[in-house]
Amino acid sequence: MTHPTDPAAWTRRTTLKDGTPVLIRPVRADDRERLIRAFRELEPETVYTRFFSAKRELSEHDFARIAGSDFVHALALVATVPRDGDEQIIGGGAYTMLDRAGEPPTAEVSFTIEEDYHGQGLASRFMALLIEAGRVRGIARFEADVMAGNLGMLTVFERSGLPQTRRLEGGAVHVVMELAPPAEPPAAAGA
Repeated sequence: MTHPTDPAAWTRRTTLKDGTPVLIRPVRADDRERLIRAFRELEPETVYTRFFSAKRELSEHDFARIAGSDFVHALALVATVPRDGDEQIIGGGAYTMLDRAGEPPTAEVSFTIEEDYHGQGLASRFMALLIEAGRVRGIARFEADVMAGNLGMLTVFERSGLPQTRRLEGGAVHVVMELAPPAEPPAAAGA
């Protein structure tokens, strides 16, 4: 079995709803320029929806958070497609552990999908991988703040199958999702 801190454990080839082949993999040190290019290609509305503010560039703090993906306290995944002999990043999904003494292990989840790939199932694939990784790492719950109008992301969370609570805080919905392992199916009668 692959070790959970091995990048291969979280690498998947998949196909989007429109037939586009995509590679989902952990972010790497050599992704900085790809991330800069991907961010610059996002529409301002997508940036605002993700960061809750206008933003023209990724900050060094953003890069430090991305580079902090250690498969334990944080996991940052990217989705790529081939482009000019390289990879083009078309989306990302991540969790980052929250430091809350006395509470079950909790991580914040976040997603960004390039507009041309909205509605193709990419965020749901990120979510499934993050749930799998979170359970392996012993994370008890995921949390996210989502703009109230971001129905796509709220739907991804709803369809994840995780028990969840939501509360409206200003213009954002605070979502808490429980990562308890899936229940074992009941034994068949007469087994």
